Amino acid sequence: MFMSISTTGSTESPATDLGFLLHKHPGKVQRFATSHGEAHVFYPEAGDELCTAALLLEVDPIALVRKGRGKGRGGSPDFALAQYVNDRPYAASSLLAVALRTVFRSAMKGSCELRPELPGRVRPLRISLPAVPANGAGEGGGVAMVARLFEPLGWRVEATAIPLDERFPEWGESRYVRLELASDAIRLADALHQLYVLLPVLDGAKHYWVAPDEVDKLLAAGEGWLAGHPERALITRRYLSRRWSLTRLAMERLELARLAEADDREVEEIDNAVDDRPEEAQDQAQEEQAPKPPSLAEQRRTAILAALHETGAARVADLGCGQGELIGALLKDARFTEILGVDVSVRALQAAARKLRLDRMPERKAARVSLAQGALTYTDARLKGYDAAVLCEVIEHLDVPRLPALEYAVFGAARPRAVVVTTPNAEYNVRWETLPAGSVRHADHRFEWSRAEFGAWAEKVAAAYGYTVELRPVGPLDEEVGAPTQLALFRTDTAESAAITAVTTPETHTTTPETHATPPEGGDPR
Repeated sequence: MFMSISTTGSTESPATDLGFLLHKHPGKVQRFATSHGEAHVFYPEAGDELCTAALLLEVDPIALVRKGRGKGRGGSPDFALAQYVNDRPYAASSLLAVALRTVFRSAMKGSCELRPELPGRVRPLRISLPAVPANGAGEGGGVAMVARLFEPLGWRVEATAIPLDERFPEWGESRYVRLELASDAIRLADALHQLYVLLPVLDGAKHYWVAPDEVDKLLAAGEGWLAGHPERALITRRYLSRRWSLTRLAMERLELARLAEADDREVEEIDNAVDDRPEEAQDQAQEEQAPKPPSLAEQRRTAILAALHETGAARVADLGCGQGELIGALLKDARFTEILGVDVSVRALQAAARKLRLDRMPERKAARVSLAQGALTYTDARLKGYDAAVLCEVIEHLDVPRLPALEYAVFGAARPRAVVVTTPNAEYNVRWETLPAGSVRHADHRFEWSRAEFGAWAEKVAAAYGYTVELRPVGPLDEEVGAPTQLALFRTDTAESAAITAVTTPETHTTTPETHATPPEGGDPR
């Protein structure tokens, strides 16, 4: 199994800097032990203008068989004697990917103590792989798959299919390709990470059991490029050997990374719907906020259900559903025939599924509810066609400049017949004895509005998108500062709503295109 990495340079920036980056001296032949054989690193040529490093991996087929992955799903799957006669010692596969990580670990980390400025620089690279398995397994393999995987990353791809036997061209092509990758400007660490992921993907098999920690390895190696790759679903599925539970987990985390990158925020900033405090602390905080039964949260849900009943809604979308408290209340009422819960936080959705016990719920009841990951500042075709949408204690978690994006995504693009919005009343905060003056009720609240501020926002949104709005207090009413929660019930004109409902098709709930919401009158959604 062979691979070479070449770069060009000049007197001022010699190509032999490759030796510093790889932590391998160009004047030496070095040998390294791996779990399935030996790896050798040497330099066929090393000069200021051109330098080539080669990795030769000698696989011990006996060791491969003894470790139990020389056949079946993890080895060459072509025939029953695969544990004795297979392509593992010759074709670039997960064995070579593991060898890359073993031999070039420091290079993949992007560290170089002697020349710390080098790892961050881009440079021209050419990578040669004489034999790469490109087994499509029904997913379009061969040269086409190689191009689909590497070209979106900026590589110029030269892939040539290798015939089964050059003496008998009528036999056709094998599943192997001769691969040359070239880039004018790429960091070496990025190139090695991409090879580490994509070589096993092309092969479609691994020589070892794919455990849950492979998800972390994939996301670490794919940081900065995998979330935005057009074939990320195929890459994830094949890298994880089609283990569907791991694939689903990885895709959820990649989607969260993509949304965070699009918003120029950290993942932790948007995946914050689950309270990490001990349960005792959470319970104490809830008791402090709602010292008398029924709790404010219960009163809020009761008010929302009452508003939904007034609208006659049967199909409801809970936007920013968190851990599913409102969904649980909706499920208890048979009038709500379809319930969609949407949240940007994967952890929140997982917690909701556990609390609702979706896996144990009777089939007929479970068919009424579905959970989906999504960001409410992006238009989403899945949200169209619902009778009503609920934003329960959601808007205060957004920065004020991002509110126009949410407004357009919900009121303009999804456009349900009714929208129920609840948010804290900032005036009431003085009545919370445990809340310091000037503080907000939750550390993640970006703002809390007075009744006048919330009313002005609600009237503006209603006028912009053709809704009427009615404001209501929720919770114990104080003559001076009002109620702790304020609710706005938006409704469209009846005739207009009927027309909108008539043209909405079921397909809008099965597609998931997400485009950044654009508010009316040229507002900036960011």
